[in-house]
Amino acid sequence: MASLFSKIAAFVRSPQGRRVTEQAKQMAKDPRKRAQAQQMFRKFRKR
Repeated sequence: MASLFSKIAAFVRSPQGRRVTEQAKQMAKDPRKRAQAQQMFRKFRKR
């Protein structure tokens, strides 16, 4: 399991990982995207 986490950590530190992280942050600031995410979380909690 440690190798999986080390691979994820390496990806996050890479330029592509930084871009993906930045995109996720921008999407999280968007009210519509935030509402969609909350709706999906509620849907999964019901199960």
